[in-house]
Amino acid sequence: MSSTTTSEHGLRRVIKAVSAYVPQVPKPKKKISLTEKFVWTGIALFAYLIMGQIPLYGVTEAPKFDFLQFARVIFAAQQGTLMELGIGPIVTAGLLMQLLKGSDLIKLDFKNPDDRSLFTSATKIVTIIVISAEGGLYGASVYGPLTADEAPFAIYVVIAQLIGSSIIVMLMDEMVQKGWGVGSGLSLFIMAGIAQTILWSVFSVVPGNDGPVGILPFVISHATDGRADDAIFRTGQLPSLFGLGLTVIVILILVYVEGIHVDVPIVSTKYRGFTAVYPIKLLYTSVIPVILSSALLANAVFMGQMLWANYNPENKSPIFNLIVQFDPSSQGGGQRSPTGGILYYMTSPRSLDHVVQDPVRAAVYVIFLTAIVTVFSRLWVELGGLSAKNAAKNLLDADVQVPGFRRAEGSVEILLNRYIPSLTIISGITLGLLSSLSDILNVFGSGTGLLLMVNIMVSYYQTLVKEQVDMHMPGLAAMLGRKP
Repeated sequence: MSSTTTSEHGLRRVIKAVSAYVPQVPKPKKKISLTEKFVWTGIALFAYLIMGQIPLYGVTEAPKFDFLQFARVIFAAQQGTLMELGIGPIVTAGLLMQLLKGSDLIKLDFKNPDDRSLFTSATKIVTIIVISAEGGLYGASVYGPLTADEAPFAIYVVIAQLIGSSIIVMLMDEMVQKGWGVGSGLSLFIMAGIAQTILWSVFSVVPGNDGPVGILPFVISHATDGRADDAIFRTGQLPSLFGLGLTVIVILILVYVEGIHVDVPIVSTKYRGFTAVYPIKLLYTSVIPVILSSALLANAVFMGQMLWANYNPENKSPIFNLIVQFDPSSQGGGQRSPTGGILYYMTSPRSLDHVVQDPVRAAVYVIFLTAIVTVFSRLWVELGGLSAKNAAKNLLDADVQVPGFRRAEGSVEILLNRYIPSLTIISGITLGLLSSLSDILNVFGSGTGLLLMVNIMVSYYQTLVKEQVDMHMPGLAAMLGRKP
């Protein structure tokens, strides 16, 4: 026991010593007005958008394939730019630390400010380690062969750009979260990336196979020729009026579902007569299970593509053909989609044309994605600290209790167990169906992208309401436990 305690104290000292050399964004010394927060948030967003347009220096040609295409919506990444990795390393490190925290592998008292500060420092250190590892491995494997032969050190310049830009993104997120901005920087970047994709689908004038890519310029150009009805359905996964209508419908459904919740009445033990409700949302696990499922599929396709390229490039191996097949004649840049094998049925058809051609693939994809999202929902509740036991503990720690129940964790846990397990399964099924059906119907921004965007927008709305309460009703904010 003493050796464990000694090692824990040693680890604490190491984290504190290392954190002194880790770049930090200081908290504002005075209260920042909402207008100033919007300005700093805008600066961070503008910097992210600019970095997403600056190409990597030292790269002589673009990669033949985009290995991260399936995950770029989640990671707010742009291929071939400083935002090549996007927020991927930061999200990976954050999820890792959250899993360690939720599974109680990290023994910290989060009511203790010193322990909270220690966890924050450890998260930042782990984030920098993940950034360095991912930047080095990805840069060397993807861009190593694409640098000039006469410049042997060019690959190190590319890796330095990947690592440096990711650290800048980490610091911008920290700046926003520490009170200089509104909400979360990572959420802001994800939402901006998805919004860019949707706006591109609506307004782009870049020529496609049958006219402008954007649906609005396409309708205008074809309306002058009396062929506006061509915009209802388009081939080649191009934006159509049908897709636009579905996108609007899915957004409205998501906004409605986000507002559905079960209210558990609570009363304050600190302020007599203060009553409120503890809302348990229908989408209890939020969009984390969808992110995990999409990341799993992205990694599966990535590994399948690497195996195919090295061991079965001509689709002649019966064993590897069972796993995945790709089109050998597709040598252009961009995303490779499986054309056969198990991974073929694990990925979305992404257009009505493909659904009609192979309805079995569409059905299997919907069932598979819904199943793994539901499984991840169940796991995330246990590992992410969202179980009924943890929720009961959080309620009691907030100095509230449920009328009619003893002020004890076991009593409140029994009540919450009536709702949380069922809502977890319902949440997983709902998210899986919405995401998979949106994907196969080719909505703008993808099904996962719309889920993320709506969730982030609702979160930002709630954050702005809290900011207004803090500004105009500081007494109520103090009663709710928020610092002025």
